Amino acid sequence: MLDFLYPPLEWRDWRDDWPLSRCSQFANSSGLRWHYQKSGQGPVLLLLHGTGASTHTWRDLVPLWASTFTVVSVDLPGHAFTPTQEARHLSLPGMAQAVTQLMADLQLQPQVIVGHSAGAAVGAQMVLTAPPEKRPLLVALNPAWLPMPGVAGWLFAPAAKLMTLNPTSAWLMAKQAARGSLVARVMRGTGSQLTPEGLGFYKRLFSAPAHVRGVLAMMVGWDLAAWHGQLEALHSPVLILCGDQDQTVDPESTLPLAQRLPQAEHVMLPGLGHLAHEEAPREVAQRVTDWVLRAREETAR
Repeated sequence: MLDFLYPPLEWRDWRDDWPLSRCSQFANSSGLRWHYQKSGQGPVLLLLHGTGASTHTWRDLVPLWASTFTVVSVDLPGHAFTPTQEARHLSLPGMAQAVTQLMADLQLQPQVIVGHSAGAAVGAQMVLTAPPEKRPLLVALNPAWLPMPGVAGWLFAPAAKLMTLNPTSAWLMAKQAARGSLVARVMRGTGSQLTPEGLGFYKRLFSAPAHVRGVLAMMVGWDLAAWHGQLEALHSPVLILCGDQDQTVDPESTLPLAQRLPQAEHVMLPGLGHLAHEEAPREVAQRVTDWVLRAREETAR
C-alpha cells in the first residue's frame, strides 16, 4: 500500500560519497538483493550493524582489520541497500538464517562475527544455530540482547507497530528527519558523541522513507523477551564490549548474563556510548583483534 512513497535507495545516487563504496558488491540470496562490502585477506570477520544503521557504521574499523581478516559487512534486511518488507526476513531468527544463507552462497565461512546492538543478537543466533565444529567466535558491541526494562519495554514495540499500521508514518518520519534536528537528538540520546560526518550518514539514511519503513518493520518483527533465554546455551567464546555511557542499552544489564556464560569476557569502555565503535574505532578494533587472536590460540590448544 502506497509503495510509491517508499522507492528503494538507488545505489547510483549514493555510491560516489558512501563510505568504502569501492568495496561494495551485490548478491541475490534468500529472495533478497543484498548489499555487502568485502575487503582484506585472512580469516573471515563478519560485521553486523544495529537497528537503523548500515555498512557505514564500520567505515573506520574496516581498514584497521583488513590487514588481518577478510572483512565482510552487510546491510541487514530492510536497511539501506538491502530492501524488504517480508516478515520472514525481519524476525530475529529469519534475519539470522538469511545472513547465514548469504554467507554460504558467497562461499564465505565466518570465523568471527562482530555484531553491534541488534546485530549482536543476529550474530548470537547465528552462533547458536551453527554446527558445533563451525561455530564462529562472537564479539558483541553494546548488545541488545534483553527486552527494554520498565515503561520503554511495553511502549516501544507497540508504538512501532502502531506506526506501521499507518502506511504514511515512515514517510512522515523521514520527512521530519530530513528537515530538522531529529537525527542529531536521537544520536545524542544514545550517549555517543559522533562527528558531523557520522551524523550526516545517519541523517541521510533516516531521510530515506524506505529505510525508515524497514527499521520500523524490524522493530515490530523482533521478540527479545521470547528469545533471550536461549543465550545461556552460548557456550563458545564471547567478547562483550560495552560503552559505560550507553543510554540505549544499559551497560550493566549484560554483566549478569555474561557471568552465566562459561566462555564470556565482559569489558567496559569508559566514556563511550552506544556507538562506541564509531567514537573510538582504533580502541575497539585493537581490543577485538587482540581478543580474537588470543581466543583462536586457546581454541587451537
